[in-house]
Amino acid sequence: MSVKKIIRVSEIMKKKFDIVEGITTVSEALDKMTHIENKSLIVNKRNDDDEYGIVLLADIARNVLAKDRAPERVNIYEIMSKPVITVEANMDIRYCARLFAKFKLTRAPVVEDGKIVGMVSYTDMVLKGMAGRMD
Repeated sequence: MSVKKIIRVSEIMKKKFDIVEGITTVSEALDKMTHIENKSLIVNKRNDDDEYGIVLLADIARNVLAKDRAPERVNIYEIMSKPVITVEANMDIRYCARLFAKFKLTRAPVVEDGKIVGMVSYTDMVLKGMAGRMD
């Protein structure tokens, strides 16, 4: 019987991501965005008792572009999802994929000790994770 190699989320996640404040306008957030491959922005906590949020580029398309709203007049907090579902850095990607399927997620922030350390998506799990399983 062969033992399957466990691949952790931390091994496949993107370590670069963008964090914005909720009060930031969509226009400002897009100007500051440097990691477009993540297709999302993390919305920072306002304080220790708050939770992280997330805005996907698809949210901006649906809630700003499609509704013909001016991106310089829409704040991130108006279109974000909060609290965001996060995954632990040491989680097995098989369980991460199941979590994504159950909650219809496409990407999620990765946390370690309560702090965001990366982003993971289905793409990362399939392209990086499946390739790692074949080694």
